[in-house]
Amino acid sequence: MSPHAYGQSPHIVIAGGGIAGLTAALALHAAGFERVTVVEAAPAIRPVGAGLNLMPNAVRELAALGLLDALEAGAVRTRELRYYHRSGGLISREPRGLGAGYRWPQLSVHRGHLQQVLAGAVRARLGAAALVTGVRVSGVEPLPDGRPRLRLEHREGAVRGQASLVPDILVGADGIRSAVRAALHPAEGGPPWNGMLVWRGVSRMPARAVGSFMLIAGDDRQKAVVYPMSRPTGQSREVLVNWALARPAEPDGAPPEERLRGDWDRTVPVETFLPFYEGWEFDGVSVPDVLRAADSAHEYPMVDRDPLDRWTHGRTTLVGDAAHAMYPVGSNGATQSIVDARALAHALARHSDDPSEGLAAYERERRPVTTALQRANRERGPEVVIDLAHARAPHGFTDIHEVIPADELAAIAGRYAATGAFDPTTVNQGSPYEVPLPATG
Repeated sequence: MSPHAYGQSPHIVIAGGGIAGLTAALALHAAGFERVTVVEAAPAIRPVGAGLNLMPNAVRELAALGLLDALEAGAVRTRELRYYHRSGGLISREPRGLGAGYRWPQLSVHRGHLQQVLAGAVRARLGAAALVTGVRVSGVEPLPDGRPRLRLEHREGAVRGQASLVPDILVGADGIRSAVRAALHPAEGGPPWNGMLVWRGVSRMPARAVGSFMLIAGDDRQKAVVYPMSRPTGQSREVLVNWALARPAEPDGAPPEERLRGDWDRTVPVETFLPFYEGWEFDGVSVPDVLRAADSAHEYPMVDRDPLDRWTHGRTTLVGDAAHAMYPVGSNGATQSIVDARALAHALARHSDDPSEGLAAYERERRPVTTALQRANRERGPEVVIDLAHARAPHGFTDIHEVIPADELAAIAGRYAATGAFDPTTVNQGSPYEVPLPATG
């Protein structure tokens, strides 16, 4: 059915102009929904943040939206992932993307580039008025017919125009501290902190200094993730390098809730954490050298969200981190947000006579998968191989297969891929979210 079976194309408001919200807007437009508005609290969509990895299942969906060429212009294909023990011992090396048998690549990309590609496509396809910045959804009240009444605020806090808006459908894509989620689950409280800190940043280095692979290294206490995310440029053949570190917070006497207040994106000197990673070098990639080359470093508490037993209330639902924020393990944050967006548009188009049933169908498909990934990531997901190696050989090893048999390593990776339905067999069947539009003319 066409979305016009509603009587007219419904007005869909998306709270949040990040990866989940922008992809949802594009997916809904591709499925035939004409009236889609994205409201974003930031005053402008700017290329900020660090890097991320997009798994082939997400790249498949972006390709279906016609975005792959623009995305790859500022990204690199991730061809290999290597796990190391902090002593330097190689735990495993896995082909990724096309090399692992997928029909689509795995991509390493700066978050800002991805967001700019998405925002540009929204403006080009839906019109400039479809993306409203400087406005946030600060409250949601369900009406008897299931539609949500929204409170909109200007970024400085003053009400922008009328105090309320009643769209046909609301999609909460406003991140881990989602106002939409808080309105639907007012007793939940804030995201729980596991006591770990995460430091992120971007460095510019000669390509020869960082290799062509993605590395994840560490022990049972701390880890480092490093990978290039751009092609070499200039005479010096420099590349952008993404890095992320995790380690328990040092005791400072402050209660845990103090670390969760205010702006989590706290700029800190690299020297704050550099000493913990001195001597970390893996097949020629020096983690300290990467850190010293950073323009800046940002500190965050490692938080996620407890899985919900319900995302959808009437004509309001959640996508991305607002629905299922998870620990940064397994390259699944942005990946699952993109899949959410496509699944949502597909479900609404399939149930064009009943938006509530469309949202419920979306949740029935997506919530079990993302809940399983949230729980798997709390158990370290595929990165648990580092913990196992350290537990069995804390001082290092010469042959990993004497520590962890090859079939055990393969089983860990396979279970995680199956949990998220991103194994090659499943992904290569093609997108299940294509919406055939009615013929015209």
